[in-house]
Amino acid sequence: MEKEKKSRILYVKKFLEEQTDETHQATLNDILEYLNGEEITANRRTVMLDIEMLIGSGLDVVVNRSTQNRYFIGSGRLELPEIKLLIDAVQASRFISHKKSETLIEKLTGFASRYQAGELRRHLYTDKLVKPENEQAYITVDLLHTAINRRQKVHFKYFEYTPEKEKLYKHGGQTYELSPYGMMWNGDHYYVVGYSKHHGKAATFRVDRIAEPKLVKKPAAAPPSDFDMAFYTRSVFQMYDGPIQSVTLLCPNYHMKTVIDKFGEDVQTAVTDDDHFTASVEVAVSPTFLGWMFANRMKILAPEDVVNQYRTLLHGAT
Repeated sequence: MEKEKKSRILYVKKFLEEQTDETHQATLNDILEYLNGEEITANRRTVMLDIEMLIGSGLDVVVNRSTQNRYFIGSGRLELPEIKLLIDAVQASRFISHKKSETLIEKLTGFASRYQAGELRRHLYTDKLVKPENEQAYITVDLLHTAINRRQKVHFKYFEYTPEKEKLYKHGGQTYELSPYGMMWNGDHYYVVGYSKHHGKAATFRVDRIAEPKLVKKPAAAPPSDFDMAFYTRSVFQMYDGPIQSVTLLCPNYHMKTVIDKFGEDVQTAVTDDDHFTASVEVAVSPTFLGWMFANRMKILAPEDVVNQYRTLLHGAT
């Protein structure tokens, strides 16, 4: 009897989650009909008690009281627009493989009622060629989060690609030792930021290029007291690995959106003439940053040493 009671409660929960929403409310008779189809004995009183127990356990069951009460799962679960947004994000992510995307989308669809499932067929175009096939990165992300939570070091190898598109371990397969500070998401890729023993400073590594990661039973080095992850994101995390400097840019007006996309809406700007504006930014100066400037046809006004670096780059490009 006890086993049947527990089974009945689970089936009542299953019915409410899968077959009800705000526009598809169920009566006690609907629930009893469902239970009868599952060959589970119940009556109106036992189902009402089951629903009260589910509400008491935290399930968001909404009751519209009338001559015939109606029940449905409320806003405590993901709402349909939220599920659609998450499905689009999974489909578009270059970090998530085709196989994992399908699995996650199937699970997300389970949060909707069967009446809403048809609306979850999305029509978002994504470039399927950039989807990875290797799912090792998910395991690496989990390991890194564990290391951060436990404040432990990690060891790993890091690879790049040869002109033949073959993986090549950096520094002859050297093992890196990292005290991870936190995880970042940028340009549709995961990165880990932390103190690198090899570099002797804070460094950034792309997670999907980490190989053979291992937790090390050594306490991780704590971030410096003045380490600002947000500032690190705005400057160094743009993948411009160089010294931080204040740089003044001269930009065509049509590139205001480009500057805001890169440096944020609070970037300091001033109108110069009818066709140009200046932007004062804090950046890590490097060939990558200078290349970005060149690609967008911008000029550097100050400081002089950065102007000279830019001139050298332009001269080498001619």
